[in-house]
Amino acid sequence: MQGNAAKQLMEEVTPSYEDDYQKGLFLTFRIGNEDFGLEIRYVTEIIGIQKITEVPDMPVFMQGVINLRGKVIPVMDIRLRFGLPSREYDERTCIIVVQVGKKSVGLVVDKVNEVASISDDAIEPPPRTEGNGYIQGIGKNGDEVKILLDVQRLLYEDGEEDIPMDEAC
Repeated sequence: MQGNAAKQLMEEVTPSYEDDYQKGLFLTFRIGNEDFGLEIRYVTEIIGIQKITEVPDMPVFMQGVINLRGKVIPVMDIRLRFGLPSREYDERTCIIVVQVGKKSVGLVVDKVNEVASISDDAIEPPPRTEGNGYIQGIGKNGDEVKILLDVQRLLYEDGEEDIPMDEAC
């Protein structure tokens, strides 16, 4: 019995091959003139913009919900989350579906760029300014700089549940 418990504990604390493979990989995208990145481990898929159903009494940055293969997913416009002006969606506009725990959220971005490999030693801490709580770090990728976002803080500012999401979503 003890052998099985130890084996189970090791499986829980040992990172899987997939986690190791995804370490240092970021999905990069553009908002306005800046490039951002999200840890790839949170990304489940990228879809083109589609009809978003508005839901009353949602925060301004929440555009509403989409029906993705029978699953209702709340959709956040990253521009509005950052306090930037909205813009018309076009053929380059995408929804990045991320999953944190059991909850999925669609993030509207201007354009998806690529998957970039950024090692830990190429990531600097964010500058100390007011209102940068969503920033995990500044990633250097060759001559380019990417603002790396903390998905959990983006969705849940100050540890509180900001995104109106039901467990069933």
